[in-house]
Amino acid sequence: MPDDAAAERAAAEEESAFSHEHVAPDATAAYGDHPDQVIDFYVPRGGEPVAPLVVVLHGGAWRAPYDRGHLTPFADFLARRGFAVANVEYRRGATLPAQGGSAPIAGRWPDTFDDIAAALDALPALAREALPQADLRRTVLTGHSAGGHLALWAAARHVLPADAVWRTSGPASLRGVVALAPIADFAVAEKLEVCGHAALQLLGGGDQFTDRQRYADPALLLPTGIATTLVQGRTDNVVPQAVAEAYAEAAAKAGEVVGLTLLEDVGHFPLIDPAADACAVVAEEIAQLAY
Repeated sequence: MPDDAAAERAAAEEESAFSHEHVAPDATAAYGDHPDQVIDFYVPRGGEPVAPLVVVLHGGAWRAPYDRGHLTPFADFLARRGFAVANVEYRRGATLPAQGGSAPIAGRWPDTFDDIAAALDALPALAREALPQADLRRTVLTGHSAGGHLALWAAARHVLPADAVWRTSGPASLRGVVALAPIADFAVAEKLEVCGHAALQLLGGGDQFTDRQRYADPALLLPTGIATTLVQGRTDNVVPQAVAEAYAEAAAKAGEVVGLTLLEDVGHFPLIDPAADACAVVAEEIAQLAY
């Protein structure tokens, strides 16, 4: 496809994904004192007495302007598919641009990781109170883009380096992970300048990137022993297919099979757009792990 036509289609996909009205949650609970340390809960819409719990982590390159609001239509879509849903917020980068750049800084070290760890640790107790319909034994973790990275990272905390404060003694109680166009391999993402070197900024840049990568890069945290599927659009020009493929290859080298579902003629945003066929594919991938 010519570059102009590809850019036009990508813009139309993004516009569609962001065109939906935000959907208010059925309940919200805090897992910390900061305003961003909250989880929104959505009751399964079919009246199910018990339903699998899907934990969703939003994207936006870990940057402050992008919060969980843009993922609320996706959360509602999953709830209408019969899932109990937890939409997690977390601290992101400062609102000021990075030095010499025009985009806000991506992420905070270590705050972004602190929050994901704290949210997942607190989630079972919070869900029992706020969302009694959730079957915690059938929990699936999903996330889009930067949120896909965080989902993969959260599922790998038990294989973090021994000195990592976020390390857990054993694997998370998950049926699996469905990562959507995830920033899953930091080395490849940086070569491709994904989201304006967002991964580099997330880890503090320069030498800090190299020092911190082993604590944060999902491609270096394998094998996890947790069922994992990546869903990726072949025409994604935000987080290209090569990033997901690099993670899958790293997993294979580590002796782990990771599913990779590639969608033809699909870019970055249809994966979370309830109006797009790709979103139904995502829901089916989640269901395959949850049931």
